Amino acid sequence: MTSVAVVAHRGKTLGGGLVELRQVLADRGFPDPLWYEVPKSRKAPERARQAVADGADLLFIWGGDGTIQRCVDAVAGEAVNLAILPAGTANLLANNLQVPIDLSAAVDVGLFGDRRRLDVGVLNGERFAVMAGVGFDAIMMRDADGELKGHFGRLAYVWTGVRATHMTSRKVRIEIDGEPWFKGMASCVLLGQMGTLTAGIVAFPDAQPDDGLLEVGVVTAENALQWTRVLSRLVVEDAKHSPLAQMGRGRKVEIKLDRPTTYELDGGARKAKKKFRASVEPGAITVCVPKKEEE
Repeated sequence: MTSVAVVAHRGKTLGGGLVELRQVLADRGFPDPLWYEVPKSRKAPERARQAVADGADLLFIWGGDGTIQRCVDAVAGEAVNLAILPAGTANLLANNLQVPIDLSAAVDVGLFGDRRRLDVGVLNGERFAVMAGVGFDAIMMRDADGELKGHFGRLAYVWTGVRATHMTSRKVRIEIDGEPWFKGMASCVLLGQMGTLTAGIVAFPDAQPDDGLLEVGVVTAENALQWTRVLSRLVVEDAKHSPLAQMGRGRKVEIKLDRPTTYELDGGARKAKKKFRASVEPGAITVCVPKKEEE
């Protein structure tokens, strides 16, 4: 019999909130799930590990991208199915996997949907499920955090994105699978496990989350006008043909910059560093996804 657990960021909302979540689970035959609430995403990993240790084989994660990323990092490799309850602003993983932004429907995906085994990326020892970035996108995510995102939602990313276009380029060297791949000035390096960014922008249209490879992208835009050109191509899924972007893929990536630069994992900003090592853990997580329609 399925043992259900919930790790919930109590500051995030979806539908009728956690009260409704308890009722929906009860209506589906799970009136007494293992239940762990946290006040912030940094507290979620400990509870996720505890849920697995307590015997959960289906773990519902209620929260935004930060909570989900931290739980993925904590329990990757464990024998547990992860069900996403997208209560955040961007909901990167849910959108990439087409998990509905609806409480009851998302619960049903967790209980009755298909199970899909996916790779995770690893950057400087920390796992991510969708995307990691150094430079422009990390500054945008960092500045959109907290109160600004709470008040303006996705519009916060637009505002901080405009501000981030003024970031100066860095000297960057990148190796993919031990071979030199890029050397020059760049304002953004992206690592993709999946293809879609915030607001539905597709950075890597050919990305597959279970192919054992990381997508790599470098943007050399230096000002707001050039970034507008890059972003306009992203909107039409044509960034790989932009003269201001370079795309590649591999299993191991090393990135070196001439000065410390902010980076992000699934939208969560991290402290600036100069050196980065990235890799792939194939088939590290099993995620609940909507059932495929029968042909």
